[in-house]
Amino acid sequence: MDYAQNTRMSSAKPLNTHTAPLTNEQAQTLRGILAGEGYEFEAQPYMLYFARGPKLTVAVYEKGPKAVIQGKGIEDFILFTLEPRVLGEASFGQEEEQNPGLFEPHFGIDESGKGDLFGPLVIAGVYVNPEIARKLRDAGVQDSKAISSDKRIRELAAAIRKIRVPASIVTVAPPRYNDLYRKIGNLNRLLAWGHARVIEDLCGLCPDCPRALSDKFADVRVLERSLMEKGRKIQLDQRTKAESDYAVAAASILAREKFIDWLEEKGRESGMALPRGVSAQVKQAAIALIQSKGPEALESHAKMHFKTAAEVLTAAGGSATPA
Repeated sequence: MDYAQNTRMSSAKPLNTHTAPLTNEQAQTLRGILAGEGYEFEAQPYMLYFARGPKLTVAVYEKGPKAVIQGKGIEDFILFTLEPRVLGEASFGQEEEQNPGLFEPHFGIDESGKGDLFGPLVIAGVYVNPEIARKLRDAGVQDSKAISSDKRIRELAAAIRKIRVPASIVTVAPPRYNDLYRKIGNLNRLLAWGHARVIEDLCGLCPDCPRALSDKFADVRVLERSLMEKGRKIQLDQRTKAESDYAVAAASILAREKFIDWLEEKGRESGMALPRGVSAQVKQAAIALIQSKGPEALESHAKMHFKTAAEVLTAAGGSATPA
């Protein structure tokens, strides 16, 4: 196939972000090409490498691995460097032919905050049809986990809203989350409950949608049992790396935006930053919160079934609150 002829015919705007899954060997091949073309390399967390050129940046993430390319001239880079010299295939601009399921009507569901001590669990869902999927693709929507910039998350969330995508977001703030976890006693069942609520909302918005897709987090029967009348009428699909789907990627962006907004707002209220994850920095912030506001403050800011919650309560001189 002539790579020069493999062009995007449907994009009204220049592409400014592109994500490509790689093998480990392809990641190393790409590194060699970038080094040979004078790209400068920087160390970045969660990345095999980050390379900066005159027009483009190329971030290759450990998870996957996968390359996230941003900047100007992406299409030429894909057509003349990435596909022929690294991937060995020409698929750019042919997503609809090669993976039509991305463009068929369906819901995509994803969540944010599941692995963070501080903050809510946020589950979001998005509906796509062929027109919406193309607009999300052309807006550069991708899995939020491949985006390290909060600014970029908010830009993409704004683009999704501008497209007027049917969406539902359920935010389970820590007090409610902790109450539900004590009643349900299992994270996968709690996730299924949240996914079911989102699917029910989306079914009300788009009653003719035939299926819903999410990342695989549990036996699909757990989710089926959580659905109510509307949700039981659609097909439920779960698969690993579902974030490559435009609907799931858009849902991940909306969920992440809601999560980071909650952390920022609650941080301002408490007078201290609320870091993400479960790092040593997170533990220090949790201890400072307890010492400043009392042990009961952790209940309104954090997920109490985390082992970290018990550790910081003990470290702050209190007793561990049961999950």
